[in-house]
Amino acid sequence: MTANIVSITGGKQSAFIDKVKEILPQGGNLNLCLTCGACASGCPATGLADMDPRKFLRMCAMGMDEEVTTTPWVWMCTMCMRCIYVCPMEINIPQLVFNARAAWPRENRPKGIRDSCDMAMRTETNSAMGTAPDDFKFVVEDVLAEYQEAQPEFADMQAPIDKEGAYFFLNQNSREPNTEPDELVPLWKILHLAGADWTYGSKGWAAENYCLFLADNKCWEHVTRVSAKQADDLGCKVFLNTE
Repeated sequence: MTANIVSITGGKQSAFIDKVKEILPQGGNLNLCLTCGACASGCPATGLADMDPRKFLRMCAMGMDEEVTTTPWVWMCTMCMRCIYVCPMEINIPQLVFNARAAWPRENRPKGIRDSCDMAMRTETNSAMGTAPDDFKFVVEDVLAEYQEAQPEFADMQAPIDKEGAYFFLNQNSREPNTEPDELVPLWKILHLAGADWTYGSKGWAAENYCLFLADNKCWEHVTRVSAKQADDLGCKVFLNTE
């Protein structure tokens, strides 16, 4: 077995971890690490790029700013938050990862995530696949009619779009209406059987938020505001985020 060696060249020079602590409540508990390894044991990205959450946190704490803001491992992290859930000290490692991503020049961030964010910015639906409002409406109405006919027990099921005054505003991963439309139906059935009062919006309905994963705060805010405004304009009480 080959040991992983981290070279420490001097005293703590860090500005990175201190900046992150400034924006988190109670500093995100970033100084409370027990090095227990619970975060690494539960992380799906452990071992990728010779990195894991515990090692990443320790490198941040030791002032290795250049290494932590250039390692490709931050793009392998799924941001699943499992490290926080299992950490006895509730250390906010994902916030460190997010800010490390933001330190990358935008043009050097992963092309797939960047292009998906940019596509979402170009359409009022927020769809990373570029789905227009009319196309979404057509798919929803077509799939709904098919299931109402094929399954008589759901003949009264609805999938409303732009229903004013609905209690729930529902968003939707835009891959499903584009490539897996049948996957829309199970949630419709649950909402129908529960008697929920809900609606999609023709605008802001796409749930996947690649701008968040790109660590582009300006674009992230834009797509979030598009969705929130549509929910507000329809008079909905609760935003039901399926992602």
